[in-house]
Amino acid sequence: MAREGDATLKIIAAKSGVSVPTVSRVLTGKGERYRISQTTIDLVNRIATELNYTPNYLASSLRLKRTFTLGLIIPDISNPFFSNLARSIEKAARGNGYSIILCDSEETTKIEIESFKLLESRKVDGLIVSPVGQESRHFLAGNEPRVPMVLVDRYFPELRIPYVTSDSYHGAIDAVEHLIDNGHRRIACIQGLHNTSSNIDRVRGYADAHTNRGLKVDESLIVGDNFGEENGYIEAKILMKRAQRPTAVFCVGNLISLGVLRALAEEGLSIPHDLSLISFDDHPYFSFLSPPITTVAQQNKELGRIAAKLLLERIESPRTHESGGIFVPTKLLVRNSVRRANGNDL
Repeated sequence: MAREGDATLKIIAAKSGVSVPTVSRVLTGKGERYRISQTTIDLVNRIATELNYTPNYLASSLRLKRTFTLGLIIPDISNPFFSNLARSIEKAARGNGYSIILCDSEETTKIEIESFKLLESRKVDGLIVSPVGQESRHFLAGNEPRVPMVLVDRYFPELRIPYVTSDSYHGAIDAVEHLIDNGHRRIACIQGLHNTSSNIDRVRGYADAHTNRGLKVDESLIVGDNFGEENGYIEAKILMKRAQRPTAVFCVGNLISLGVLRALAEEGLSIPHDLSLISFDDHPYFSFLSPPITTVAQQNKELGRIAAKLLLERIESPRTHESGGIFVPTKLLVRNSVRRANGNDL
C-alpha cells in the first residue's frame, strides 16, 4: 500500500483505467455533474481510498484562485425550515466539490453584517444568504453584490441579486380562503418580522384573500412583530382575551404557530373547537399532533438545490448579472385544525 501522499492522480487513473481529468472530477465531487457512471465513481473512490489519497485543495485553490468554499447565512438554525434548507444547500455544494461555512444571524442585522464580513475575509467563492431582510447595503459595492451571491427565502426585489423563494403570496391566499370558505370571518393574522419580503407577501395574501371573497380586513386582527415562538405565544394570549375574539388564526411562520399552541394549552382552549389554526410552513411535529395542523408547505429542498445551482453558475460565469427571482409553488396541506364555523361564531 502506498504511503499517504505518494498516490497521484496519474497512478489512480492508471489503476482504474480512466483519464486523469475523470479521476479529478470524481475526487472533487463532480462525477454526477459530468455524467460519470456510478461504477466508475465507485472504482476511482475505492482505489483512492486504498492509496490513502487526499486531494490537495490548497494547490487547487492557488492555481484556480478559488477556495472551493461557499458561505451560507441563515436567520435561525433552530427553525426546521432553515435547518432543512441548509442541509439541502450543503448536499448540493458537496456534490460539486464545495464545502460550506454556515453562519446563523439570529434574525439580527448586526450579526448578519458581522457574518458577511467574516465570510468575505475567508475568501469564499460565493454566498447564499437568507437575509434578515431589513437592510441590504452591506452586501453591495455600488449597485452590485460584493461577491457572487444568491438570496434564498427572503429577498430584495430592487437589487441586482438573483433570488429563489416560495410563492408566499399565493400560499397565504390559499390558507386564508380555506378559512373563509369554512365560514370564518374573524380571522387573526400573527405576522413575523416587519418589512421582510416573506412577511410582506404573506400579509398581503391574507388581505387579498378577504378581498377575493368580498370581505373587509379588520386591521386590528393583524398583530405580531417577529417569527419567533414567543411572538405567537404573547399574541395568542392577548387575542383570546378580547371581548370578541377571533374564530381562526393564520400564522405566517411555524414557530409562531408553536407559540399559539402553547398559549392555548395554558388557557385550557383547544384546536379547532375554540380556535381554528393554519400555519405557513410545515413543522416535523405538526402531522403528529392531535389534531394535526393544517399548513402551507414549502419545498425547502427544492429551494436549496435551486439556490446552490444559481450560485455555482454565477461563480463559473462571473460576468453574469441576471437578477430577478424564481418563485417555487407551495401546497396547502389540509389536516384537522380547521373546523366549520356556524352562525354562533359570527
